[in-house]
Amino acid sequence: MVTLNSIASNPGSRKVKHRVGRGTGSGSGSTSGYGNNGDKCRSGRKQKAYFEGGETPMSRRIGKFGFVHARAVTYQIVNLRDINKIQFSEKEIDVAWMRDKGLVHNASHAVKILGTGEFTKSVVIKAHAFSASAKEKIEKAKGKAEEISRV
Repeated sequence: MVTLNSIASNPGSRKVKHRVGRGTGSGSGSTSGYGNNGDKCRSGRKQKAYFEGGETPMSRRIGKFGFVHARAVTYQIVNLRDINKIQFSEKEIDVAWMRDKGLVHNASHAVKILGTGEFTKSVVIKAHAFSASAKEKIEKAKGKAEEISRV
């Protein structure tokens, strides 16, 4: 019959941990293999994950470049030729309409209308900014270019 006191693990499956700091006769006494003084021989010492052994760290070796101003406005661009291609009956075009038609990706970002291509539709276009040529072409087609605020 097998009892709890007769059960043993397989030979070699459990290795006895080498106990340091148990006298000079053990081979790992005195400084326990950690050298003499300094941070590396103290208990609880930690090393930063990015520490590179005294070498100049990667974060300082790689150059920093570029600058983006905190209040810089990046516009989503829409050309007049793209609006002209779409068949529609509305007399007023705004950013939400452009988002629905797939001309801009995000209705909450600023939109600038550029005057690339021909424009023949008489509509009111509301956007955050217009190029000079876009305003000219819209007014030439008996339309109106209205600038809306970016807030």
